[in-house]
Amino acid sequence: MSENYIAFLRAINVGGRTVKMERLRELFTELGLDGVRTYIQSGNVFFSTAETDRAALTARIEAHLAEALGYAVPVMLRTVDEVAEVVDLDPFAAVEVTPDLRLCVLFLSEPLPDGTEFPIHSPKGDWDILGATPGAAFAVVHLRNGRLGTDPSTAVPKTYPGRTTARFFHTTVKILAAARKV
Repeated sequence: MSENYIAFLRAINVGGRTVKMERLRELFTELGLDGVRTYIQSGNVFFSTAETDRAALTARIEAHLAEALGYAVPVMLRTVDEVAEVVDLDPFAAVEVTPDLRLCVLFLSEPLPDGTEFPIHSPKGDWDILGATPGAAFAVVHLRNGRLGTDPSTAVPKTYPGRTTARFFHTTVKILAAARKV
């Protein structure tokens, strides 16, 4: 039985590293993954596979992307159902949204350390992590002069040994809706 996945990629179409979505689809198809589709230019890839070892699949995708693109591309794999659970949590329901705030989901390669207490506030006051699940943390980013002061993915504690990639919450909702369309 196949599982439907969303691959959230970090380092795609930022910092001068441009990858056309057609090329990204080709790279995932080369790995034997089925029904490969992309959504917007920020590195969101939908596919299905019968492969059950998520860690091995992640490592295989990362190795293939690094070889083909010439740089590391961290990959956070989530099933469509897992992303639906994150959206259904509505982790920002208590946040009064203003033009100076952005709500971000930080997809985590591994859970935050046991005993992490929330909320976590940045020393500069540019972000707050409100809470987390084992696969995602929920950050409110405060804009400075209308701009993001920092990459939301840096909003995890410096002691965190894993990797992250961020998506705005409203974008995560759209990604989920697109992934559900077949």
